[in-house]
Amino acid sequence: MNSRPVTTGLLGGSFNPAHGGHRRISLFAADALGLDEVWWLVSPGNPLKPKAGMAPLAARLRSAQVQARRARIVPTAIEQQLGTRYTVDTLRALVRRYPKRRFVWLMGADNLAELHRWKDWRQIARTMPIAVIARPGYDGTAMTSPAMAWFRRNRVSAASFRKRGQWSAPALVLLRFDPDDRSATAIRRANAGWAEDILGRDRDDDDIDVPLRDRLTFRSIRTEEKA
Repeated sequence: MNSRPVTTGLLGGSFNPAHGGHRRISLFAADALGLDEVWWLVSPGNPLKPKAGMAPLAARLRSAQVQARRARIVPTAIEQQLGTRYTVDTLRALVRRYPKRRFVWLMGADNLAELHRWKDWRQIARTMPIAVIARPGYDGTAMTSPAMAWFRRNRVSAASFRKRGQWSAPALVLLRFDPDDRSATAIRRANAGWAEDILGRDRDDDDIDVPLRDRLTFRSIRTEEKA
């Protein structure tokens, strides 16, 4: 008898830093879609975002590990090991690397509004189903975006998606829940030294740098590694 594939949501981002809003939307999506777990793909560097103000990868991964405690969330910097920078390349690599898993790409409505600007965005849609989580202020532009027009025939409800034994792509699921206005930008404004603070906790009694361990790849990431 074949075992059921592990269903895994993928949430990509800078996580600069990770915060409670990331955790909340991940657990909400997992419940709505019947996912076994969610992987947070902590990006080594987002091609669409400026490097100025980007904390080192180790600080961002550590912040994600803190937020993911006691939850079915696995933060990882696997994109660094894969050598990918674009979402389409990362998703292809993950599908090849983990053939026994079923993946769903999770993203906010702000990303749906800009999806048509992403590299090979139609190929992203054909690689795995996409679940879009509502974000305050972005729903209007997301619903009128070129990507949404392309997806119109491929929309499915969360309930029907959850019941399906096999997933196919393209498929778009829209998820709505109470807005969460927490943001990494606000956290950085309130505490410009958050990265130094969180990395300072990861030193031993002799002030020696203790490397982080990636729970998915088991790779050590030292705190001096840059974004």
